[in-house]
Amino acid sequence: MTDENGQKILITGADGMVGSYINFGVKTDIATLDITNEHAVKEAFEKYQPEVVIHMAAETDVDKCEKDPSHAYKINTLGTYFVAVFARKYNAKMVYISTSAVFDGKSQKPYYEDAVPNPQSVYARTKYLGEMIVKDIIPNYLIVRAGWMFGGGPKKDKKFVAKMIKQLDLPEINVTNDVMGGLTFAKDLIEGIQNLLKENKTGTYHLVNKGLCSRYEIASEITKLLKPSVHIVPVSSDYFADAVIRGNETIASHTNTMRSWQEALKEYIATEWKN
Repeated sequence: MTDENGQKILITGADGMVGSYINFGVKTDIATLDITNEHAVKEAFEKYQPEVVIHMAAETDVDKCEKDPSHAYKINTLGTYFVAVFARKYNAKMVYISTSAVFDGKSQKPYYEDAVPNPQSVYARTKYLGEMIVKDIIPNYLIVRAGWMFGGGPKKDKKFVAKMIKQLDLPEINVTNDVMGGLTFAKDLIEGIQNLLKENKTGTYHLVNKGLCSRYEIASEITKLLKPSVHIVPVSSDYFADAVIRGNETIASHTNTMRSWQEALKEYIATEWKN
């Protein structure tokens, strides 16, 4: 149940892409801990008496959040509230996984930790409300904002990188090139969180692999590594009529020691997409 520092750790939402890189603590999923059920959260804290709770359970499907706001608020905001309440009651440090989407995307420069959030989508608003809840309730917290996530391999990865890899049988793929962001390899995210816990850090941190990129650049890197014959066609965001329009999602940190997104992506593809 403990990590390498001997701390008792409880993890919510550990069945997703990020959870696949966790080999410590008590890992729960919706079947074993429904964070929207206050009684279930209370029972989990009573049972495990954690010193740290890493709260990863969330609805991260941006389009689904737009279509069903009540679902998004129930999981991302109310669920976070229940976890925070009992983390405080049991004097546990809370690690909350947030997102680069909390910023409005209007800046042409990267957003650092001290930038003022201004969420524009339902998903982003629910996650930012979660941040505010954690700050308000928990005296000992870590808010960790990640960039565009990838990881988990063929079974767990539902994000952009996996979608691109699964389309490589096509001769041509249209990919947006007008929105910049930063990638976060889930494996590196967990390592970053462990380091912050080891150093007993508190506050808000951006954990993102170094380097800015567009989705077009990511797709081009994937084809270079796996199938150079595929033609990646750059298009603007409005090419995809049903997509949620996003602005600049680039986050950065003055204390960032994470490797480049190209290096992380190369390892991910080589080790988890061999076939």
